[in-house]
Amino acid sequence: ENLFLSGLTAMEKKLAEYKCNTNEAIQLKLVRFPEDLEDENTTFNPEYSHQVFGDDEVAFGYKGLKILLYYIAGNLSTLFRIEYASKVNEKFDCVEADDVESKIREIIPPGFCTNTDDFVSLLEKEVNFKPFGMLLHTYSIHNEEAGEDITYQIYKADMTCPGFREYHERLQTFLMWFIETASFIDVDDERWNYFLVFEKYNKDGATLFATVGYMTVYNYYVYPDKTRPRVSQMLILPPFQGEGHGAQLLETVHRYYMSSPTVLDITAEDPSENYVKLRDFVLVKLCQDLLCFSPVKLMQGFSQEMVTEAQQKLKINKQHTRRVYEILRLRATNMGDAEQSRSYRLDVKRRLIGPYKKKQRELAKMRRCLRPEEMTNQLNQIDLNLQREQLEESFQQLVSDYRRVLERLAQA
Repeated sequence: ENLFLSGLTAMEKKLAEYKCNTNEAIQLKLVRFPEDLEDENTTFNPEYSHQVFGDDEVAFGYKGLKILLYYIAGNLSTLFRIEYASKVNEKFDCVEADDVESKIREIIPPGFCTNTDDFVSLLEKEVNFKPFGMLLHTYSIHNEEAGEDITYQIYKADMTCPGFREYHERLQTFLMWFIETASFIDVDDERWNYFLVFEKYNKDGATLFATVGYMTVYNYYVYPDKTRPRVSQMLILPPFQGEGHGAQLLETVHRYYMSSPTVLDITAEDPSENYVKLRDFVLVKLCQDLLCFSPVKLMQGFSQEMVTEAQQKLKINKQHTRRVYEILRLRATNMGDAEQSRSYRLDVKRRLIGPYKKKQRELAKMRRCLRPEEMTNQLNQIDLNLQREQLEESFQQLVSDYRRVLERLAQA
């Protein structure tokens, strides 16, 4: 028995060496020049791979596994290759390696290259690639490294643009690696709008375009004749993150819908923390010059006028307008002044306590339905001290988030 056990641990040790973390194994690139293929600085890795490789984010059966997914920077033509130092052998090791290739093939569209030469010859045709759809906005950002201003453009596209459907299939594969709960959308539904960000760059004297990121928005119908666009997915590709493209994209999308009389307001589906911070910044930037947000009016409290003006002029919904009001009021408040800061704190906490109050009403209802002996102490006593602590914690967290938005605004 002991022999068997020691044999087992040796086997286990051996097999453990054949486990690879898929977030490290997957190597992504956006390629502009042939030399990018050899340059490690152009490689980036996924943040997530659980949707493809399971919650452990592990591929079994390989040593030194590399899953290469290289994309041509503009039209995203793909090179897909798998490399490894060694692989378990079913005959010899009695176990089978994971079928990594078919897992990747499930999410990347067919028609990819499998060898570098084909990929490089496609790269030469990239000069013919042009962005899809209608140009909405052009902006430039100073790049320290390059020592110059780089120009970016935002386009609105749809499935009628020639080649866009295939391009979008390649683009959406990035969602799997960078959005925790990503899913692919039904592109045959015509109510989707697509907004794309491109960088203009030079190659051998020609102007080329590189994909930076994108956003999908779904137009919900609101009776009788309005729509309510809902932001579904938004991704700025990792090499471009932290440069302000997300804010440019969101503001451009808002401005696009602002010009439409049939749009009621804009919402978002299940927004991430980062998206909420981005949205706070963009909406405050749009709202700060509205008359209803003048310092005098801010100090008088949240008003219907704010709700109406933000919705009619900027397509911002009531819930988001309330946050904008709190952020702008914080800017107008002297928090060193006891009276002003107390008034601000009460105002925000009154909103925060809403969900607690609702819970208490529900409990009161339950109490009336239950006989006393069925009531437990737990239900009877919502600890008010605990509630106060949680409320104070939420408030402090919110104020620190709001301050970051105001800092970014001051630099904008």
